[in-house]
Amino acid sequence: MTTTETATAVVAAPAAATATPAKTTNLLEFDLDGLAAFCEKLGEKRFRATQLFRWIHQRGARDFDAMSDLAKALRDKLKGCAHVQALPVISEHVSADGTVKWLFDVGGGNAVEAVFIPEDDRGTLCVSSQAGCAVGCRFCSTGHQGFSRNLTTGEIVAQLWFAEHALRARLGKTERIISNVVMMGMGEPLQNYSALVPALRVMLDDHAYGLSRRRVTVSTSGVVPMIDRLAQDCPVALAVSLHAPNDPLRDNLVPLNRKYPIEELLAACNRYLEHAPRDFITFEYCMLDGVNDQLEHAQQLIDLVKPARGAGVRCKFNLIPFNPFPASGLLRSSQAQVLAFGKLLSDAGIVTTVRKTRGDDIDAACGQLAGDVKDRTKAAERMAKQRTIALKLVT
Repeated sequence: MTTTETATAVVAAPAAATATPAKTTNLLEFDLDGLAAFCEKLGEKRFRATQLFRWIHQRGARDFDAMSDLAKALRDKLKGCAHVQALPVISEHVSADGTVKWLFDVGGGNAVEAVFIPEDDRGTLCVSSQAGCAVGCRFCSTGHQGFSRNLTTGEIVAQLWFAEHALRARLGKTERIISNVVMMGMGEPLQNYSALVPALRVMLDDHAYGLSRRRVTVSTSGVVPMIDRLAQDCPVALAVSLHAPNDPLRDNLVPLNRKYPIEELLAACNRYLEHAPRDFITFEYCMLDGVNDQLEHAQQLIDLVKPARGAGVRCKFNLIPFNPFPASGLLRSSQAQVLAFGKLLSDAGIVTTVRKTRGDDIDAACGQLAGDVKDRTKAAERMAKQRTIALKLVT
């Protein structure tokens, strides 16, 4: 066996789920208010929706006959108009470090990935929000694949529903396995806002997964208007993919910056902090050799976020070792450069961490999720143009 084969276990997909009746509603699409409205149409009171919600999310039930404290008349109604349907699993890969990656079929030739990362003190699930991504960040494998469509609320929730209850069954446990959810999988969550917010509410609801707002993180490349809306509608922890200390460089690495430049983004971050469950914003910074990893870039970041020097924002930096893939044309910064960069930030009083690489033997590390997407955005063509521009800037 090769090293990769030794480190990676590949598990066949489970048998296909039983076909559901045509034109029935998948109850994973609803937060509790939505489920209550659905039950009201069936002539049922809200407490019945709460019972149903608990069965689905806390116990992982999909068979209405097993929901023993629901009246038989309601169970019969549900069997005729509703179902609980997970996403079909195409494959499952288990890393040597315990990380698990699932590839889910979302139809139309599209597939998305979710990743479970076990730690001693927590279990984190990285969830996808779109089939592909339209932002097109140069260092992101998903962005190079292009964009097909937004996921529905049910397709977002189904990743958590499946992972939580599959892991419980595998480990022989009844208590909660997943303590943290990060919306850092495929896609830009804030460009799928209408589906994202109900999904977040399911994650937070005490009748479902009961996650703390501090333990649910939305990562964004900087969709400023939606950051403001999230602050009002469902404030959770916020991570911003910054990746550059100035607009010209960020324009090239994160094309969305051309619409929402850094000054506007930092102002939105400060507004968000007025409502956020944490008293800081996490800035994610992918370390790219010779591109954004020089000490002068670190100094520019200090000048940007320290109140005495620039607009200022309470923040921490999460430095991410780049996970190379051929189409990017980029290389990972050396460990020595990452540490020197981080030290400069830390010495300036900015909390700085270096993300531990997990699941890279199964392409589950940060920036590697790619799934399988029927691109509608001609991403390969756009990325080739970006690389040409970047080469001209270097030479």
